[in-house]
Formats: sequence, C-alpha cells, structure tokens
Amino acid sequence: MANSLKDLEQTRSRIMEQFLTLGDLRPGTVSTASRRCGKPSCRCAQPDGEGHTQFRVLRKVKGKSVSESFPNPEAFRQAASQVAEFHRFQDLVAQLTAVNEEICRVRGAQGAQTSEKQWTPEEKKRLLQFSRRLRAKSTAS
Repeated sequence: MANSLKDLEQTRSRIMEQFLTLGDLRPGTVSTASRRCGKPSCRCAQPDGEGHTQFRVLRKVKGKSVSESFPNPEAFRQAASQVAEFHRFQDLVAQLTAVNEEICRVRGAQGAQTSEKQWTPEEKKRLLQFSRRLRAKSTAS
C-alpha cells in the first residue's frame, strides 16, 4: 500500500463509521439438516424418505459445538440475518486491523527518518526485561 498517512486515517474513519451501522448480531454459521421424526407412518420413515429439513445456527460455546433450531421460518430468517451481521462485523475488524497496521508502519517509517538516536544499553536491557515479563504473563494465562 502506497497511501499517505492522511489517506489511511480517512480510510480508518470510514471503517469506524460503518461499525455504527451494525445491527443485532450473533456468532455462528447457518446450516440445514435432515432428520427423521420417528413416527412409523410418516413419509420420512419410508425407505426412500428424505426426512424433515431443519434449519439451524451452529456456534461454539466453551469449545463445544452447539446447534439451535427454530420454531418457524421467520425466527430462522432473523437468526440468519444476525449471523450475516456478525460476519460483516468480523470483516470490518479485519479491515480496521489492516489499515491500522499500515498506519503504524507509515508512522514508524516517518519516525525512523527523523530520529538518528541509537538504543542505549540501558534501554535495551529494560526492553528485554519488559518483553520477558510479557511472555511469562502470556504463557501463564
């Protein structure tokens, strides 16, 4: 990306504004499943019966897959819309992260051009100790 810092900041602002337009959202994916109801006289019990289609939203809760079925088509449509909004939210987060990384890169390059200062041994030592503490905290969690 060869954008100026001003262009990148404007792009970031436009992305941030889109967060304000998000509606109700929920994580998951939309799926369908065919199930047999268990009634011997039902069409699904026939040898070539396809079963009853159920519409579901699948998601993870504490590492386990959970599925949610819906009582009527309108409830499912509403849930599917909320899942789509969640995926839109994830896309906006990815876009915002990419733009912010580019802003940090451009600001870092500008700062490196204006500063001729070298790391002092004390600064190196403090940063090394700080990074070790951060690593120890992240592995302890």
